[in-house]
Amino acid sequence: MSLSYYPQAFKIFKRKQCKDISPITFFLLFLGGVIWLIYGIVNQLFVIAISFSIGIIGVLLVLIGYFLYH
Repeated sequence: MSLSYYPQAFKIFKRKQCKDISPITFFLLFLGGVIWLIYGIVNQLFVIAISFSIGIIGVLLVLIGYFLYH
């Protein structure tokens, strides 16, 4: 699941457009990922922390692409 954001980010940067992307959705996904990341770190569940770190980076790439090409 954490890798699922990367194809969208790749598409945004390749086409240099972000038609029909909802920044609110990706912002909420970012917040949820940060909460899970904190949970994983606090409880020393590093598989969760690493997994959500990968997801957070993907979501940030989508958001950066959105703000660059919107």
